[in-house]
Amino acid sequence: MNDRAAAAGPFAGAAGLLEDLAGVRLTAKRVERAAEASGAAQAAAVRERSGLITSRKVAPLPPSPVPDKLYAVIDGTGVPMTSKETAGRGGKGEDGRARTREVKLAVFFTQDKVDDDGYPVRDRDSSSYIATFEPAAVFADLVKAEGIRRGADHVRQFTILGDGAAWIWNIASSKFPEATQIVDLFHAREHLHDLARLLEFMLLDRKDEWLAARLEDLDYGDIDGICRAARAYPLEGIKKDELATALGYFENNAPRMRYHWFRSCGLFVGSGVVESGCKSVIGQRLKLSGMHWTAAGADAITTLRCQLASRPEDQIWRTPRNQTPAA
Repeated sequence: MNDRAAAAGPFAGAAGLLEDLAGVRLTAKRVERAAEASGAAQAAAVRERSGLITSRKVAPLPPSPVPDKLYAVIDGTGVPMTSKETAGRGGKGEDGRARTREVKLAVFFTQDKVDDDGYPVRDRDSSSYIATFEPAAVFADLVKAEGIRRGADHVRQFTILGDGAAWIWNIASSKFPEATQIVDLFHAREHLHDLARLLEFMLLDRKDEWLAARLEDLDYGDIDGICRAARAYPLEGIKKDELATALGYFENNAPRMRYHWFRSCGLFVGSGVVESGCKSVIGQRLKLSGMHWTAAGADAITTLRCQLASRPEDQIWRTPRNQTPAA
């Protein structure tokens, strides 16, 4: 009960909830220590299990029934930290100091059908969440293990979705080279809007028309068409360099932007599930006003939050040893 209450909201509120609903009186600090201890233990258990799976010392049974499609959607978000945790780290603030540390989050879910309009439908209660503040190399092993555990070796179609960050595709290519890689369509559209703003002084009153045509190119995966249309305007100096950087995003990710083909195959092309996870799993608990975390505390509570959000069979408080049988 303490773990669930502390994972759901601030520690003082969790203490009040326990007293009001269960008659258990604990201080906020006691709630914090107990929840963080549970979260740390669970995080250690997940890492140990991941190591056994990736080393093939443990072979998870394939899911039954085997789903048609499995997805891994990956992203990262910053969590406010104490000054001690960010000492010596560079940041985006005016003073160049970091005030957050990135937590990397992956959501795995399955899909077996599309709706009447041909859009994919996520299977209910099929999501499992993993997260860590560790470097990408450590996170990659967690992703690999979770993919194996969720049946990546058995499903017909395994897809990895991300926002275009290089570290995401490094994980995908090294750990699951056979997986289909897709850049989130909405991030790609944002980059296209940025490209239009870059060329605005050349496009003038044709900007909206030009952008609409390029968005159509993007929907059909015609990255060459986007690049040709942008390079039709001669630029020099800094503007030329900015254009090269902007187009590099599309050219480097062109195979991951075949949206018309992906949709014809009934695949998701948006990473909304992990964007939502960053807000609901991480943000609504760890990024509230005035919060500053230690890395250990944030990692522990993040682990409990991932447990709360995951499918019922993966939750530690749903296991038989933690339940009192009905009379």
